[in-house]
Order: sequence, then C-alpha cells, then structure tokens
Amino acid sequence: MKLFLDSTRCQGYGLCQEHAPGLIDLDEWGYASVLTTEVPPGSEDAARACADSCPNTALRLEK
Repeated sequence: MKLFLDSTRCQGYGLCQEHAPGLIDLDEWGYASVLTTEVPPGSEDAARACADSCPNTALRLEK
C-alpha cells in the first residue's frame, strides 16, 4: 500500500498527522508532507484514517 499527497490540495489543517504521525510530517504552517510513500506493515489502518481525515482529499492510498 502506498500513500500519496497532492500538495496543491493541502490547506494545512494537520488532521492527517494525528492519525499517522509516522507517515506524515507537518511544516511550521501545518502543511503536510509524506515521510514515506510505502506504508509499513501494520500501519494500514492508520494510513486509511489519515487519508480519510483530510477535508480536502489531498491524501490518497493505492494498493
């Protein structure tokens, strides 16, 4: 499973990092960046919650 970010859609809410702090980093303004596109085994649920929490659908998962 892979996690992708469309940075043009990110508005800096920071909700994604609450669900998956090991997958997402936030800059000083709250804008997200993906730390690793490959979701580690056991982190799939956190990655789903992370993507689902984004109000602007900036995050997506692919198998």
